[in-house]
Amino acid sequence: MKPTRALALVLTTLATSVLVGVPAAHAAGPVPHYLMTAFTNSSESNMYVYDSPNATNFSLVRANAYRPPSGLIRDPSVIRHSDGYYYVVYTTGWTGNTIGFARSADYTNWTFLRNVTVGLNGSTGSTWAPEWFRDSDGSVHVVFSASTTGTSGQFRPYRITATNGDLSAWTSPVPLGIPANYIDSFLVKVGGTYHNFLKNETTKYIEHATATSLNGPWQFVGTGNWAGWGSGLEGPAVVQLPDGRWRIYFDQYAAGRYYYADSADLNSFGAKVELPGLTGTARHFTVLRENVGDSTAVPTGNRSLRSANFPDRYVRHRDNLAYIDPISTATDRADATFTIGAGLANSGCYSFQAVNFPGYYLRHNNMRLTLARDDGSALFRGDATFCGRAGLAGAGTTSFESYNFPGRYLRHYNYELRLDLRENTSTFAGDASFTVAAPLS
Repeated sequence: MKPTRALALVLTTLATSVLVGVPAAHAAGPVPHYLMTAFTNSSESNMYVYDSPNATNFSLVRANAYRPPSGLIRDPSVIRHSDGYYYVVYTTGWTGNTIGFARSADYTNWTFLRNVTVGLNGSTGSTWAPEWFRDSDGSVHVVFSASTTGTSGQFRPYRITATNGDLSAWTSPVPLGIPANYIDSFLVKVGGTYHNFLKNETTKYIEHATATSLNGPWQFVGTGNWAGWGSGLEGPAVVQLPDGRWRIYFDQYAAGRYYYADSADLNSFGAKVELPGLTGTARHFTVLRENVGDSTAVPTGNRSLRSANFPDRYVRHRDNLAYIDPISTATDRADATFTIGAGLANSGCYSFQAVNFPGYYLRHNNMRLTLARDDGSALFRGDATFCGRAGLAGAGTTSFESYNFPGRYLRHYNYELRLDLRENTSTFAGDASFTVAAPLS
């Protein structure tokens, strides 16, 4: 429950007394946001969602974020599609000829879409480890490993390609051109070269193949213990870091340990490093990096936010919800003043703490902006963090992109503050732009 206003005035006085020497601005983005979807050692039927600001230290955002209506959710792979939604594709069972799909607007609440039959020998086969791959021409593929004779058979990688924009229709499976008994293909493309990191199911090493076409021919450039990581590894996943280096994650499944290793060029890698916090818990995951914000620095300290297209209205909290309102009374002015500081989830972004209710921040909840007490969770920190961008409306304004839902901006609609996907319209630009002004209280 929110504090009483009498208590709030005392807290405000105390808070204001220490707000001396606050810098005008702090280091700004763009900042990376890393989203992980995983199954765990404890469950093959529930997907966990994690978040990281640095690709190393991951915090749990939501346990049991998605459970399919039937079957398993092993090996969930995540992508952000051009429609703004997040999609996962996953292994539905140890045997069978389907892969599963689910979708989310916010990556914490997922909706089952469909199981897609890939048609490789029906229930007597096995279909494992589907991974998203978006090619440089914009085409969207799923690469999976299949055996026509069940779990003990000879696996080969195949791909299917989306034939429509909502990812509901797919081509028939096409062999990738890799020899038999390889699983867990993960693809990245650099320039004109495709890189495939995959598990040799015979030797249990993660190997590396390259090609100039998605259909091959593939040349193995790293075989056996080429990287020095040892055997008994699977589930490779690769992400590029902001400095241009590459990071590969992999699962030492027998020991229940998770590792990563870094490379400047995808050809030679450093030693494996155990992933802190998640090793022993997470299994066969992928990591999606998205950049949020730009180099816009936002003034910090006590400030008020004036609407760009309704300049007589300011952002304020009222009954635990956020609005843009005309300001007249002392209460209005206090409710429209926030301490802007380093983002709770990432210091390259910003969080907005109410000056009259210290410890309470603006955060989004089901895309509506609310005022809520910081509960210390990773979910709250992400929901209460916004990254500055040059104002969409121009003229010295600032826009704020959600840290944990990249592509969604703080905007007003019917005078209510919410998060919406960016639209290329002048109305949206005005609704999502603000002037960071001197504090009203």
